[in-house]
Amino acid sequence: MPADVVIGSTTLRLAMRSDVAVALRVAAHFQRRIAEDYWRPYQSRKDAVRAWTRLGGIRLQVMEALSLLDES
Repeated sequence: MPADVVIGSTTLRLAMRSDVAVALRVAAHFQRRIAEDYWRPYQSRKDAVRAWTRLGGIRLQVMEALSLLDES
């Protein structure tokens, strides 16, 4: 059953209701890294975003919602 979750001001359309918890956890992780400016094991924010983009899926949707892809 599809589900929606709002991250920032963006509504994400997720395939499964259980994906909501995953999206919220990923968003909290990214927001913490942004706030702390902590990107290890990557050298920079750009390197981290590039690596996470390759993973795709929910992570990619969350990065788009948090405008991380606009900077890379």
